[in-house]
Amino acid sequence: MGYSKMEKKWGLPLVITSLVCIFLIATSSDMRIVSSIRTINSIFSIFPSRFSTNQTLSNFAESKIINQAPAQPSTVPKFAYLISGSRGDLEKLWRTLHTVYHPWNYYVLHLDLESPAVERLELVSRVEKHPLFVKVGNVHVITKANMVTYRGPTMVANTLHACAILLKRHKDWDWFINLSASDYPLVTQDDLLYTFSNLKRGLNFVEHTSRLGWKASERAMPLIIDPGLYQATKSDVIWVAPKRSLPTAFKLFTGSAWMILSRSFVEYCVWGWDNLPRTLLMYYSNFISSPEGYFQTVICNSPEFVTTVINHDMHYISWDFPPKQHPHTLSINDTAKMIASGAAFARKFKRDAPVLDKIDKELLLGRRNGSFTPGGWCEDKSLCSKVGNPTKLRPGPGADRLWRLMSRLTLSTKFTQHKCS
Repeated sequence: MGYSKMEKKWGLPLVITSLVCIFLIATSSDMRIVSSIRTINSIFSIFPSRFSTNQTLSNFAESKIINQAPAQPSTVPKFAYLISGSRGDLEKLWRTLHTVYHPWNYYVLHLDLESPAVERLELVSRVEKHPLFVKVGNVHVITKANMVTYRGPTMVANTLHACAILLKRHKDWDWFINLSASDYPLVTQDDLLYTFSNLKRGLNFVEHTSRLGWKASERAMPLIIDPGLYQATKSDVIWVAPKRSLPTAFKLFTGSAWMILSRSFVEYCVWGWDNLPRTLLMYYSNFISSPEGYFQTVICNSPEFVTTVINHDMHYISWDFPPKQHPHTLSINDTAKMIASGAAFARKFKRDAPVLDKIDKELLLGRRNGSFTPGGWCEDKSLCSKVGNPTKLRPGPGADRLWRLMSRLTLSTKFTQHKCS
């Protein structure tokens, strides 16, 4: 009887002690698991985000904007293109569109206000009457044309306009690519999609340098006014006095006007939860050749995105030294250099130049003018007039060239140091 009372007296404390021990052991085990997960994440940080654990969200309003209703990621990424042109560029733009078209992507087309109304209306008509574009619904034309002056801020404004349209219309694209009607691809879209499917979605391909050289005195310090901001007809920029000093609130960067931007960085530029994109947009409104500096200066001064920059514009461009306002016009004599570059695109080309037919035949799988570049999505392989499985990819030699370039870029000292220079 006494033993039974002793058992009841000590039984409850013994149970409680046991439960506490079990909890402490489990907690210790969980901490080791968490530590292991963090270690694994640091190893795989260069790979696509699907390998990463979810990060804790802050309670700030900005975080709610950044992370609202994310689309389910896909193994095959999606590109959102802007293809723009001016007076006389209708046929060039139409040909470039056919070479880079893929039903998995999105496209915004723009002929600026300098283009005759008949050209702009013809572009709208062609898109609206094209059976495949109508069926897939992924090609959009900016019908209210913008005035664009290359040396002024209106080109930046036009790019941001296209970005805003793409953000509003589609929630599932991964990268934004801006091209002109004078650009042409050196790889198929299957090559491009296949290569980028192996990259982390947050990477940005922005050619940049902080070594301004002659650009400091010739572009950064002069003040200009772009009449394209307030006039309906195109005219050159107006130079005003006096000059201004170089900024001290941020560091200037310059580079190529052509780039591949992640969706997250595009959202940052358009929505601007940090005031930096807006501040720099106002600063660059008086900057000569602002398309070659705005995005570079934004991304390289942003701690959130500076670690995502790869110093390349994915273009082959032949420049004078020092560079002039426009690059060389490419010809058949440049073919070997274009291929050796490993780049995805090249510029600039004249309308229907023989080198374009050579690229179609040798690099774009024998694409015939007027038809699309063949890919895994084509049900009828000759003309690609019927859409099969849009995520079926048939990468070719172009993917190998592009991947070799990516490997060099991601292993470069500048990228591994996660900083602009």
